[in-house]
Amino acid sequence: MSRIGKRPVAVPSGVTAEIANGILSVKGPKGTLTLTMRDEISYVVEDGSISVQPANATKQARAFWGMQRTLVENLVTGVTQGYTKVLEITGVGYRANAQGKNLKLQLGYSHDVDFAVPEGIEIKTPDNTTVEISGIDKQKVGQVAAEIRRWRKPEPYKGKGIKYRGEYIFRKEGKKK
Repeated sequence: MSRIGKRPVAVPSGVTAEIANGILSVKGPKGTLTLTMRDEISYVVEDGSISVQPANATKQARAFWGMQRTLVENLVTGVTQGYTKVLEITGVGYRANAQGKNLKLQLGYSHDVDFAVPEGIEIKTPDNTTVEISGIDKQKVGQVAAEIRRWRKPEPYKGKGIKYRGEYIFRKEGKKK
């Protein structure tokens, strides 16, 4: 039995959820998100909650149960609060600047890195060394943050690079004479 899957997902006021043609759509103040429903799982939209149960007793249905419930909860949280990831840039001369639908990164290369911001994602740079990525889709926000971080991962000797806020960088000691 999935402990996570047993709990129904609460739908707050101002949010509507409906099932049509195998797609669960959740509409809230920040926008609309959809989830393609699995055949192994049955979804029930009741008064003020969405419950997720396995449709049959197969091992695959039990495996999908908790994950599908979490995905439904991510939809509800996304349309009500949204998601934010914060990246911090460390290094001499390393900086970021949001310019409309582009993010310009200076990361020690011979050229500037121009990152095109995808649809549904908002990027802000409160200062030169901080990048705030926000949106309603948790997967998309995390993917954009990972793609930006991939340009210059933090290195273990000086800690230079792009890291998530709160991420611990394991530091190594340099060469000794």
